[in-house]
Amino acid sequence: MVNPKLLALLPDLATFILIVNEGSFTAAAKRLGVTPSALSKLITRLEKALEVKLFERTTRQLVITQVGSRIYDQSLAMVTAAQQAIEISAQDHAEPQGSLTVAAPEAFLNSVLQPFVLPFLAQYPNIELKLRAADGAIDLFHQGIDVAFMLTDKPDENLVLKEIRPTNLVLCASPSYVAARSMPQHPQQLSEHDCLYLAENDKDNLWSFFREDAFCTVAVKGRYSVNQSQLRLNGVKAGLGIGIFHDFVIQQALNDGDVIEVLPDWTLKSNYHGVIAMQYPRMTYMPARLRAFIDFIEEQVIPKLEQHNL
Repeated sequence: MVNPKLLALLPDLATFILIVNEGSFTAAAKRLGVTPSALSKLITRLEKALEVKLFERTTRQLVITQVGSRIYDQSLAMVTAAQQAIEISAQDHAEPQGSLTVAAPEAFLNSVLQPFVLPFLAQYPNIELKLRAADGAIDLFHQGIDVAFMLTDKPDENLVLKEIRPTNLVLCASPSYVAARSMPQHPQQLSEHDCLYLAENDKDNLWSFFREDAFCTVAVKGRYSVNQSQLRLNGVKAGLGIGIFHDFVIQQALNDGDVIEVLPDWTLKSNYHGVIAMQYPRMTYMPARLRAFIDFIEEQVIPKLEQHNL
């Protein structure tokens, strides 16, 4: 039997989830078309009903409490189940429709997915596609993401996994740079060269290599650093130095002779290596729009990757 008290709390719990996801009363209020004070009162009412404190309120930020985090997880599962109930009714729609949020690392998004966006939208005119560039950790449930692409050797075991193919990092330079500065024969020689690195943190200029039982780390330097793959590739092509790229980013430039692989006998160690993994939540009833996207990736994108060796 459904507890009447629970029925009264359901809308407030759903709003609580939105506030956590948005990070503030102001942002959530804007989404809902209400005032921040109205949401503050709602949370006060919910805290009183649950007899717990959900947030620590300060003048600068809204911090969820430990018990609030546990309630959030349970409420999220409840809302997800409710969403699946809605999806069951949507099974009768012949045409996939609705909003679909896809996250992927910037390099994969630009080099692989971007050319297929317009064909996908043309094939499914009732789907609203939202793409997010995400190079760090991805939490599908908390970030409202339907499907994510990850470059990893440790896929999330709690999600459905579709391994698209292995991916490796490639070190390369332009022919003009190699002609002017010579070809490195060992990773340690990179310290004498100009290198293009991400510069997102203090350790991005530390490049680690291994070959059989040999391992070494070298501190590189250079006049140009950028955390966007295409800009970095343009710099390497222009002869600014040696850069690191995923194989699907650099393969066409290698085929065209615009760049040359450097130290091909060594393997680069990185947080973003292993396989290209497509992952999405386990569910009894899959929305038609998600099924359409997964089928499109399998039928259109993966064959192109294999055909062009990207």
